[in-house]
Amino acid sequence: MVELRAQEQQLLTALYKQNGSASVEHLVESCGFPDVAIMRNALTLQEKNLLIIQAATKNIIKLTAEGQSYVQTGLPERRLLNALVELGDKASLSEAAKKATLEQPFIQIAQGWIIRKKWAFYDPKTNTLSINTAILHQRVVPEGCDETLLKTIDKKETVSPDELSKELQAASEQLKKRKLATIETKTARILKITPEGQKAATQTPNISPEVTKLTPELIITGKWREVTLQKYNIKAPVAKTWGGKKHPYLSFLDEVRTKLVQLGFQEMTGPAVEASFFNFDALYVPQDHPARDPSDIYYLKDPQYANLENHNQTITQVAKTHEAGSQTGSTGWGYKYNLEAARHLILRGHGTCLSARTLEQGNYGVPSRHFSIARVYRPEITDRTHLSEFNQVEGIIVDEHLTLRDLLGVLGKFALELAGADKICFKPDYFPFTEPSVELSAYKEGYGWIEFGGSGIFRPEVTAPLGVRVPVIAWGLGIDRLFMMRSGISDIRMIFSQDLNWLRRHR
Repeated sequence: MVELRAQEQQLLTALYKQNGSASVEHLVESCGFPDVAIMRNALTLQEKNLLIIQAATKNIIKLTAEGQSYVQTGLPERRLLNALVELGDKASLSEAAKKATLEQPFIQIAQGWIIRKKWAFYDPKTNTLSINTAILHQRVVPEGCDETLLKTIDKKETVSPDELSKELQAASEQLKKRKLATIETKTARILKITPEGQKAATQTPNISPEVTKLTPELIITGKWREVTLQKYNIKAPVAKTWGGKKHPYLSFLDEVRTKLVQLGFQEMTGPAVEASFFNFDALYVPQDHPARDPSDIYYLKDPQYANLENHNQTITQVAKTHEAGSQTGSTGWGYKYNLEAARHLILRGHGTCLSARTLEQGNYGVPSRHFSIARVYRPEITDRTHLSEFNQVEGIIVDEHLTLRDLLGVLGKFALELAGADKICFKPDYFPFTEPSVELSAYKEGYGWIEFGGSGIFRPEVTAPLGVRVPVIAWGLGIDRLFMMRSGISDIRMIFSQDLNWLRRHR
């Protein structure tokens, strides 16, 4: 005969009385145990082959806070209809809404639904509502399926759509669209008794008394020697717990920052609201460049202009370079430089403006290394690889012995070590502020190719007006995309997702 503990025998007997099958929720009611105790004993009985545990999923309808409030006060259209009846079957919309004590946001909702349900007609010329003559003789409009379902869910707390008639199922979809109810998938565990379990449930129980808690009294009196202590199955599954942790993407940014600092880089910081001068002009981007159009950059309405009085000397040199090349050996862009265009305030469109500020302020040595992780903004069309607000890892190295080979080596480190790429590819590119310029792309097995960003060696037209006389290599990479490849994410929007399931399981 199988030896059972008291709770195990009680659970097995309860299951047998319910025709051998019951949900955990039903067994909680019949046994009086918490669900944790039910599952703990069920796992032990399953190991003894006395029952089996099955998981079944079903949809559950739950009321939202707004839906619960309508159970007490009635749907807005019902309140509006009642107000019309009290006002003589016809009244202005504002008068009826006031009588129904409807708040402003709910007036149009009530109006729309009272017309949709054909309870009343609306005359836009006179802004009046009048009750449908087809229902005037009833005086009391019968309760609709949506109203019936609201009360049903409120009484039962949880209702499955499968338990409802076709009319109420349609009403549940309507409540969901109105955000008065939600339909969630819930996993239910069903316990089923086995033939061996049925036999054990009908036999005289051989219950072994066991102590589940070692109390001070048992220890002091020495009775612990006389009792049998319950054995615990340390392999039995338990409910998962999710401790608080930093967002995976923020942890990745911290890792990148730490690695760069360990490599001798100094972090650059600066404002998100930037002057066009540092975002464009100081980087030798002409003032008629398409990237400066309102369709490609965010301009501030108020205030519109920056105060650049502290940068007059640099502005003079930049202006001369734009107009005729100054002492750089270039012919410049050949137009009359406009100071007002340089003063326009924008949301920075890339992190390279921080490099321009660092060089202009002289906050560097020769040699020196600098980086920034900057939030940047562009009016992009959002898709799987583009956002209108994203992050860039920007970097510059100042050294008189720098070559293109040094730049390619740095970029390779980023792709291979930080993104976990298998191989990389460099393509020639063009930027107004670098020459030569290269674009970095990387490939990862099972993920594919993705473009990370551009880089190059600053042109003399950039460095000379800023007072720099040695080569400067620079890069600006989409760090969001580095994280995408490392994490195997195919959609950039997933990085900023509120999906708790992904956030909890992401390492």
